[in-house]
Parts: sequence; structure tokens; C-alpha cells
Amino acid sequence: MAVPLAERLRPTTLDNYIGQSHLVGPDGVIRKMIENKRVSSFILWGPPGVGKTTLANIVATALNVGFFTLSAINSGVKDVREVIETAQKSRFFNSEPPILFIDEIHRFSKSQQDSLLAAVEKGIVTLIGATTENPSFEVIRPLLSRCQVYILKSLQKEDLQKLLENAFKNDSLLSQRQVEIKETDALFGYSGGDARKLLNIIDLIVSSVPEGHPVVFTNEIVSKELQQNPQAYDKKGEMHYDIISAFIKSIRGSDPDAALYWLARMIAAGEDPKFIARRLVISASEDIGLANPNALLLANAAFEAVEKIGMPEGRIPLAEATIYLASSPKSNSAYMGIGNALSTVESTGNQPVPLHLRNAPTLLMSEIGYGVNYKYPHDFSGHFVEQQYLPDGLAGLRLWEAQDNPTEAKLKDYLNKNWKDRKY
Repeated sequence: MAVPLAERLRPTTLDNYIGQSHLVGPDGVIRKMIENKRVSSFILWGPPGVGKTTLANIVATALNVGFFTLSAINSGVKDVREVIETAQKSRFFNSEPPILFIDEIHRFSKSQQDSLLAAVEKGIVTLIGATTENPSFEVIRPLLSRCQVYILKSLQKEDLQKLLENAFKNDSLLSQRQVEIKETDALFGYSGGDARKLLNIIDLIVSSVPEGHPVVFTNEIVSKELQQNPQAYDKKGEMHYDIISAFIKSIRGSDPDAALYWLARMIAAGEDPKFIARRLVISASEDIGLANPNALLLANAAFEAVEKIGMPEGRIPLAEATIYLASSPKSNSAYMGIGNALSTVESTGNQPVPLHLRNAPTLLMSEIGYGVNYKYPHDFSGHFVEQQYLPDGLAGLRLWEAQDNPTEAKLKDYLNKNWKDRKY
């Protein structure tokens, strides 16, 4: 049985590695680490088929150090400890630590990740993790703080073109075939920026043509061989990001039918339900916001329900939250407000807290004015009293603007009634 094309063409040096120029180009951080022979632990985050495993192998080969690999799918804490013990025994004197590569590190449980901490911290191994999920959500904070995170991108059209040309020029089997590439749109489109998928499609097309006959690539031929499957969704590929984008935009656009359709596409493709639920929570805050505060409560409840009951029943609370969010009035005033506030902080620096707003836990602080003249709102009629809460240099600044919906209209009326010199 022939070795798959993707494996036959796996790069062994940075010079024949395609894509990720921001990391491996002349000024790329990983290239510089290799050139300096000093590599610290890092995590590669990006969609499948963009070279995470290959890059880890290249780093180990270039440094001439031991290379151990674990898959989070079938490795437990015991396996991690055994590999770390073996790595420790294999290291001689002041040699660079071996590399421990963990594929799909986001699938490691907390206890599995905890078992890595000491080895990484003491330099017993250099950890290289690969993940398709946001490490901020999936990797424990102590481990994440000990690793740099580098983002890998889906391959662009020019990268896929280089890969295609390289395959037919340098592969020992393909270079012997008569090939005519008339069109590449379908070929590149179905690959979705995934190098492995592109090479697998090429393998499929070539193997469908008998030896001695020319291999022709057209959009029609590629689509036919892939059975014209419109559900080319890959929950780890480029289409993953396109469909979640369509899902969120359908909710934002108040179209529950479209939102349900995209939800069904993701469920049918085996998307992680927690990923969908997380996006619903974000949408409830960003797009519905104060127009319907119950949306965030329902989205959180859906997230908890999915965690407790799993799939396939989890599809029901996901659908319930999707319909509710899509059918709710919309407001991004909270999203815009925090954006304005962050921009203000960035442009004005660390403004001092007014003295009357500071706590005075010691006598000295009281003597120098901390907390003096602060007015306690509950001591006043309506539990409100006008006073300055912003720093002196920003007094009177407006960051939040009420939007046109019944809920925020009530908030606006309340604020306008109390703050005589402001108009929300």
C-alpha cells in the first residue's frame, strides 16, 4: 500500500516548509529560535493541515534533540509521566532538553495538564503543543503562562499553488504521471486552506485515473470525484470559521430560520457543542446586550445544560437559545461602551482616582484626604446624589450611549432624571 501523498511530501526543513511566513520567514520568531539554538516551550494554535506537527518535527530535527510525542486522544496521566521520566533519563549533562510534542493538547484534562507543569518549569522537556481550539479556554492558566502561543493561519491561495506545483514536481510517484491542471477553484475551495486535505484530494483524483492515462484537473472533475458534496464542512478547517460566522450574523440579523439552519449544519458535522454554546454567550452580550438582559441568562443556561447532558439532547437547549437570541431586540451599546472606555484608557493613561473615591483603611490616609467628602448615595432621596466619579482630567466624559429599545429607554429615563447636566 502506497504511503499517502501528504506523508510523502512532509517537509523536513524550514526551507521546504510552505506557509506561516510570519513564524518561519526570515524574521519569523520560530526561525530565529532555531538559528539561535534556543527554543522555549510554545503552543501552536491553528486549524488542521497547516503544519503544526510538521513544524514541531522540524524544530526537533534542527536542534538535534530527542523528540517525544503524545496524542491527547489516547494518552493518560500515566503516559505523560512515563514519557517525562524517559526524557529525563535520555538527557546528558548540559544538552538541550528533548521536545515533548502533544497533539490536540486542548483535549488534555486538567490533571493531565497539571502533570506537565513541573517538567516544563524545571526544563526537563521543552513542550510544544498543538491545538485547534483557543488555548485561553482549553489550556490551564499555569501551563499557558509557561508557554508562548503562536497562531498558524489557513494556507492562502498562493501557498496552495506552491504545494500543488511541488507535489507534481517532486513527488516520486506523481512526477511520473501526465498531468494537466486546467482549473484550481474547486480544488482549492474544497481544501479550505488545509494542506493535508488538498494533498488527499490530489491523491484521490490521481488514483481514479488508470496508469498511462492523463490526469486532468477541472472544477467539474474535482466536484464529481468528491461526489459534489455541498456539506464540505470540516469542524477543524476553514469552513468551520465561515459557518460560525454565518450563524452569529444570522442571530445578529434577527433571522431565527437562518440561525437554526447554520446551527444544524454545525451539529450535523460534529462541531463541539461547547464551542457553539460559548459563541451564543458572546452573542448575547455583544449583539443583544441591554436590549434584553435575559438573553445572557438563557445563553448561560444553555451552556450549562450542554455541559451537563451532552449530545444529542444538547441540541435542544442550543436551539432554544439560538431562536431566543435571534428573535430578541438588538443592542451593542455595552460592546461599544467598553470599546470607548478601553480607547480612553489607552489614550489617557493611568488617571489618578479622585481622593473622595479612595478607601481610607489607615489614619494616615484619612488625614491626607482619602475618602473625605464622599457622599453615600443611600443617604439621599432616591438613593442618588450627584458627585464626580471619573478622574479630574476626564470629568464629564460620556462613554455609554443608550440605544433605541424599551429596556434601554427605561435606563435612559432614570439616568436623565437624576443627572441634570447629562443627556443619555
